[in-house]
Amino acid sequence: MISPLRLPFRDYANAILHSYSEVYFLRGRLNGAVVLAISFLNPNAAVCGLIAILAAYAFARFINVDRSFLNSGFYTYNALLVGLAVGNLFRISPLTLFLVTAAGVLAFVVTMVMYNLFISYLKLPVFSLPFTLVTWATYLAAGRFSNLFVTGLYHRPHFNLDIHLPLVVSSFLKCLGTIMFLGDPLPGLLFAILLSFSSRILLLLAIGGYLTGTFTVGVLMGSLDIAFRDTSHFNFILIAMAVGGVFLVPSRRSYAIAMIAVMVSVIFLEAFKVFWAAFGVSGYSVPFNTPTYIITTMLFIYTLGLIRFPKMARFIRRTPEETLDYYLSDVLRYRGTFIGLALPFSGRWTVWQGCNSRWTHQGSQAYAYDFVIRDAEGRTYEGDGGKLTEYYAYNKPVLAPARGRILVVEKSLPDNPIGQVQRAYGWGNLIIMQDVWGNYICLGHLAQGSIRVTEGDWVERGALLGRCGNSGYSPQPHLHIQVQNAGYVGASTVPFSFVSYITGGRYRANELPAEGDEVEPCFPDKEQESRMTFMLDDRHRYQVFRRGKQIGELNLIVRCAIDGTFYLDSGRARLYIGSCNSTFYVYSMEGNDPWLRLIFLALPRMPLVVREGLAWADQIPIGVMVWGPLKSLLLLVASAFPSVADIRATLVLKNRFQIVGSVEYPLIRMSRQVQVDLETNVGLSRVVVDEWELRRINEAVRSSDV
Repeated sequence: MISPLRLPFRDYANAILHSYSEVYFLRGRLNGAVVLAISFLNPNAAVCGLIAILAAYAFARFINVDRSFLNSGFYTYNALLVGLAVGNLFRISPLTLFLVTAAGVLAFVVTMVMYNLFISYLKLPVFSLPFTLVTWATYLAAGRFSNLFVTGLYHRPHFNLDIHLPLVVSSFLKCLGTIMFLGDPLPGLLFAILLSFSSRILLLLAIGGYLTGTFTVGVLMGSLDIAFRDTSHFNFILIAMAVGGVFLVPSRRSYAIAMIAVMVSVIFLEAFKVFWAAFGVSGYSVPFNTPTYIITTMLFIYTLGLIRFPKMARFIRRTPEETLDYYLSDVLRYRGTFIGLALPFSGRWTVWQGCNSRWTHQGSQAYAYDFVIRDAEGRTYEGDGGKLTEYYAYNKPVLAPARGRILVVEKSLPDNPIGQVQRAYGWGNLIIMQDVWGNYICLGHLAQGSIRVTEGDWVERGALLGRCGNSGYSPQPHLHIQVQNAGYVGASTVPFSFVSYITGGRYRANELPAEGDEVEPCFPDKEQESRMTFMLDDRHRYQVFRRGKQIGELNLIVRCAIDGTFYLDSGRARLYIGSCNSTFYVYSMEGNDPWLRLIFLALPRMPLVVREGLAWADQIPIGVMVWGPLKSLLLLVASAFPSVADIRATLVLKNRFQIVGSVEYPLIRMSRQVQVDLETNVGLSRVVVDEWELRRINEAVRSSDV
C-alpha cells in the first residue's frame, strides 16, 4: 500500500484545486487556483481550509479510496468549507490545527456516508450538508474547549471598498464573498470577475437570484435598505446557480424555476434566523445559514426529478454553458430512443401507420409501426388487388429485429381474404421475443404456417422468423411491430425506434420514420467496422498543416473512461468515440484542443455501411464549430432561444475510403468544407477542414506492438 504522504504532488494539487472550484459550481484546476488565491485575502482561514482538504485526502487514501474519485474535489470540498469555517473563527495554533485536521477527516467520512444514502434512496446530491453538520458539531464542541476561546479567537481582515460602490453592488459582492467566508466587496468582486470569464450564465443567475431574493425580503419587511445589508442572502445566489445553471439545463423555464425557488426560500431563511436566535446563535453565521440553500435546492430538484422534468441535466459538464451545448446537440443528434431495433425485413418497405396514429395505434397501443410495400404509383398490390398473392408484402420474409429468445408463438390462424378482418385476434399470427436488454418485441399479422421458430429458440438479429401475412385485424397484408412492457399478448407498448436504415436518400442511425416514408435497412460492412475499431492504448500521430504549412503535431492515445467509453486523448482534450448499431460516433469532446476539434467537425458520425454516394446528416455542438467570446455569447443566447444551436453537417461517402461534405451554421453565415480519408488498416489517414489539415505520420501503433 502506498503511504498517503508519498502520493504524487499532482494528486494533492488536483484534490485541492478541484475542491476550491466546486464551491462556485465550477470545474477545472485553473478556476480552483483562482479561488484558492483569492481565499488568501483571509490567510488564517485559507491555511485552515488547505489543511482540512489535505487531512481528508490523506485519510481517504490511507483507507484505499481510489484516487480517480478523490481528484475531482467532489468528496473533499465539504472538508474545505469546514476548514474555512474553523479558520474564520480561530487563529492558527496547535489546538486549531488539530481541530481542523479532525474536522476535515470527519467531513470526508460524513460526505461518503451521506452521498451513498442520498444517491441510493433519494437520487440527490448532498450539496454542502456535510459541511453544515460537521461545522455545527465543531462550533458547538469548541465551546467546551476553553483554550481555544482564551487564546485562539481570530478577527478576520476587512477591506473598505464599501465607500466606492452603491449599496446594491456592495451588498451583492459581500454576499458573493461570504460563500468563501470573505464577506467584503473586494473578494466578492474578484469572484464575480472569475465567474464572468468562466460562466456568464452562472454570473447572471447569481445576480438575478440575489436581486430577486433581496427584493422579496425587502418588500415583505418594508425596508429595502435593511434587506440589502443582510449578508445571509448569499443563499439566494447559491440557490439560483444550483437550480438554474447546474442541476437544470439552462433555459428560460429553468431560469424562472430558479427565481421561484429563490423567492420561496425566503420563508426558510427568516425561519432559521428566528430558530437560531432562540439559542443565542447569530442567524447571519454562514454555517448556521446554509440549510436554507440546501433544503430549498433539494426540495426543488427532487420534485422536478419525480415528474421527470425534461430539462433535468443528465450529464453535468464543467460549466452550465457546456452542459447546455451537450444537451442541445444531444437532443438534435440522437432523435431515437434507447430501444433501437433493426427493421424486420429486407428491401424497401413503406410506413403505413406509425406511433400515435389516427387509426389503431392509440392509447396503450400507441407505440407501434405497420409496414407495407408500395410500387412506383404508390399502390400496395398489382392487378385489381382482390387476391392476397397480388399484394407485394404478402409472403415476404420477416426477420428478427434483435438477438434474443422466442417467448410466444401463435401460428394457426388463417389469413383473411381481402376486405375481411378477425377482430377477436387483433395481432393474428404473432411472435413475441425478448432481446438481450430485456425488451419484449411483438411482430404480428404473419402468414398461417409460415413461422419457422418455436418457443424457447434463441435467434440472432436478421434471422428468418416467418413470412408476412394477413391474419388478425388486418385489412391487407402488412407487418406490425411493437415493443411492450411485458411478454404476453396485448401488453402496453413502450417507445422505440429503428436503427441503421435509409429513407429520403439519407442514412438514419437511430430515428423514427414518418408515415409514408419508404425505408430500407442497411447492413454493416465487416471491413469498415474493423477500420473504425480503435483498440485501447493504440497511438495515432498526425502532422498539422495550415494552408500547406506544417505548424505542429497531434499525438493521440486511445484510452478508456471510467464508464467504459473509449476516447482519443491528446493531453489537452478528450474525444469520446464508439460504435453502436452499425454507426461510428464521436459522442462528445472535453477540454480545449483546436486540432482534435477538427476530427469532430469532419466526422461526427459515420455509417459502417459501404454504398457509394450514401449521404447522412448530423448536428454539431456550438463549442466545436466556434470558440472564444463568440462561443460564450451564442451559448448564452441559446439558453433562451435553442434554435441558435442549429449547426448541420452533411456528409457523403464518396467511396470506401473517402468522405466529403460541409458544416453549415446559417445563423452566423459560417460554412466549413470537410474531407476525411480512411486508412486501409485502422483509423483516419487524413482530415481536412477548410485550410486546416491533419496527415497521419504512420499507421496506428497497436499496443501489442509497443
